[in-house]
Amino acid sequence: MSEKVLMKGNEAIAEATIRAGCKLFFGYPITPQNEIPEYMAKNMPKIGGLCLQAESEVAAINMVLGAAAAGARVITSSSSPGISLKGEGISYIVGSDLPCVIVNVQRGGPGLGGIQPAQSDYNQATKALGHGDMHIIVLAPSSVQEMATLTGEAFDLADIYRMPVMLLADGALGQMMEPVDLEAKEKRTLPPKDWACTGHGGKRPYNVVNSLYIQPDVLEKTIIERFKKYDEIKQKEVKYEEYLTDDAEIILVSYGITARIAKTAVKHARTMGIKAGLFRPVTLFPFPSEQLDRLADKTSVKTFLSVEMNMGQMINDIKVAINCKKDVYHFGRTGGVIPTPDEILENIKKYAAVGGKI
Repeated sequence: MSEKVLMKGNEAIAEATIRAGCKLFFGYPITPQNEIPEYMAKNMPKIGGLCLQAESEVAAINMVLGAAAAGARVITSSSSPGISLKGEGISYIVGSDLPCVIVNVQRGGPGLGGIQPAQSDYNQATKALGHGDMHIIVLAPSSVQEMATLTGEAFDLADIYRMPVMLLADGALGQMMEPVDLEAKEKRTLPPKDWACTGHGGKRPYNVVNSLYIQPDVLEKTIIERFKKYDEIKQKEVKYEEYLTDDAEIILVSYGITARIAKTAVKHARTMGIKAGLFRPVTLFPFPSEQLDRLADKTSVKTFLSVEMNMGQMINDIKVAINCKKDVYHFGRTGGVIPTPDEILENIKKYAAVGGKI
């Protein structure tokens, strides 16, 4: 068993990136993720890599596109408004079927908002990060350990499916320190990058990376094939955690740092005789819909409670997942305010005792 190292969440992402064989980071400073480029700037040169502060977020994401087209493992990181600026470039990367890793250490919004932790980018990440018919894989860590493990997993998923993968964290996870086992990630078999623009020496046809399809029928075919890939990911790559759901009557659905707080509230509820449980999506896209639906089919389950640091962005995904079979409520804090276990417990007691839909 490897030794654990005490690290900040942001630093764990950066170290896991280096250990994943990535030698290219392109980004632009923004709180609360600045420890990532700082760590990269110190340590990338030691492995023959490059950490480059671009002139803007727009420039950074286009540098990512170029590096990905050449077949390199490449990463960028930012926080909420910076990710919005990268949106067009991300859409081009998706349209070009290129792998990369994008880190969003969320802060409150909209606009510049504040620098405190939030989960207000859920809809952007899972539904609207770029124009056109598209998705990216979205992973939501809930600990510093997962910040590291899921970073390594993100690079593998990006290479296997030739698409961007986002690590959707928040300011609390980015700044908190916990012990990390940097060798914990499972190794995966990766496909060759025989599509990359790396020169060919006359041994193969030219590789062309492109997101422009003039003929509508060709573009339609390309998009349909891409959505078949999304269906494959839904079948193979969904990740989630269940806690005390076997006999639960009210199930909290929560992700990221908020899920840890919700777990504490569930424990307290159990001591009061309330049969509460927790379902934690780790993949936000693909959302673990089938797994949640199976819970909704249980006769013991009466109510679902979405707990997020936003105004209820995951509620509709829960309702769709369970086909509105059971009541779904929401409790959240927003603007950078982190909910407390006592606040969540009060809502558990409230919604465990009442019926009706919102």
